[in-house]
Amino acid sequence: MPLTDRDRAFLAFEAEWRRHGGAKEEAIRAQFGLAPARYYQLLGRLIDTADALAADPMLVRRLRRARDGAAASREARLGRTAAR
Repeated sequence: MPLTDRDRAFLAFEAEWRRHGGAKEEAIRAQFGLAPARYYQLLGRLIDTADALAADPMLVRRLRRARDGAAASREARLGRTAAR
């Protein structure tokens, strides 16, 4: 499915965010009218799509690495192992 305007806005926001800093959660609420948790759910689904990867491969790969690294850290803190 092709990217929606909102999908493109999410990717643009993530691409520019590192340059601006500040309170990201507040910016998410102001710009998208979403709770940060919901934004991150939607972003997580978005970055798993081939269309997002085609639109901005470097950004999507960076976001995937960050997400996967955070998940691995959470699992390590909880004492879980990758091989179950």
